Amino acid sequence: MVQVSDSEFKTLRERIPLDVNEAARFLQVSETTAYRYDRGETEPRFSELQRLRELAGPPPKASDEPAKFKFIDLFAGIGGLRQGFESIGGECVFTSEWDKFAGQTYKANFRDDPETHTFVGDIRPFSASPELIPNHDVLLAGFPCQPFSIAGVSKKNALGRAHGFECEQQGNLFFDVLSILKHHRPSAFILENVKNLERHDKGRTFAIIKDRLENELGYKIDWRVISARPWVPQKRERIFIVGFREDQGFSFDDFDRMIPPEHEWPVLGDILQSHNEVDSKYTLTAHLWGYLQAYKEKHNAKGNGFGFGLCGPEDVARTLSARYHKDGSEILIKQPTGDRPRRLTPTECARLMGFEREGREWKIPVSDTQAYRQFGNSVVVPAVEAVARYVEPFLMRALENSPVPIQEDQQDEAIRAHG
Repeated sequence: MVQVSDSEFKTLRERIPLDVNEAARFLQVSETTAYRYDRGETEPRFSELQRLRELAGPPPKASDEPAKFKFIDLFAGIGGLRQGFESIGGECVFTSEWDKFAGQTYKANFRDDPETHTFVGDIRPFSASPELIPNHDVLLAGFPCQPFSIAGVSKKNALGRAHGFECEQQGNLFFDVLSILKHHRPSAFILENVKNLERHDKGRTFAIIKDRLENELGYKIDWRVISARPWVPQKRERIFIVGFREDQGFSFDDFDRMIPPEHEWPVLGDILQSHNEVDSKYTLTAHLWGYLQAYKEKHNAKGNGFGFGLCGPEDVARTLSARYHKDGSEILIKQPTGDRPRRLTPTECARLMGFEREGREWKIPVSDTQAYRQFGNSVVVPAVEAVARYVEPFLMRALENSPVPIQEDQQDEAIRAHG
């Protein structure tokens, strides 16, 4: 057995991060054994440590090149917005994500130095005391979309529940973003949500958002619904709202120049794993496949479009949703053998959303169910990168003309006062 220091298991576990019980499940050992590893009473197998080393990756390193700007990542999910704005030289100094499983994936893929980056769960204590948030040039926020999505509104209506801003659990979190913007006054912000936000409640929801950003806070804003189709083989549209504290003449009018020519747009075959790489567990059971076929036939007879989406390598998928873990019906993949299709694997979902690409491996430290939820709730990374590149010249001009003053002494004092 390879000799290692007693602390390596714990060091790797905390860097990923995993608690001891999660590490036990990941390595498929008993919790008792994992606690012995953690205390240094028993040495892990080399293969077990190697799996942790691969998941943890190298320790964080300080970049030799200074960041062009600093940003915060609110309602971060697994970090899709962050990737886009890191690609143009930004440094993330603060992250908020309340879901512990999404946080686990986020931390596994962004190895931040705790001295320069803060990760928190619930944003509400920080929006109530925004001085606790580090100073920043740009605010990114993919505030919860379920209260405004077509599917979310339909479900809540059917259950007699509130949606939009009336949804207390998620809908009014937009006002937490406003509180932070009002206190810090960053040079710019980028907000992201479902395309239905613009039409929700007959346009009244978006009118409130626009009024608060423009008239209450004084930001100059523009917005656009952007399809991810030019970058990934998926029909997915999201709205991006960009605001500048000072008028930089920003508009999305020329955004089409960021879109690659149509002959370069990918198809599903570009992201699918080979048949031999896919575990048979992703093939639908005979019972589920029979149910989905009968369900589709029933609704077709009524003239409805409900049913499954069966795809081949040359096709483009429907929008991947957070419910994909339930039956995979929106994106089913034809198989060369057998008469039943399969779900996408989590790795294929990572590729479909642009998280995993050539030169970048995306770590998935959670269960398939959690992974499907995370990718279904996320943004398409190449689309965000295109938005970031488009915004970059306006942002650089804004920072050059009117940088946000850094008040580290005041911030440190506020943090000490709040414990």
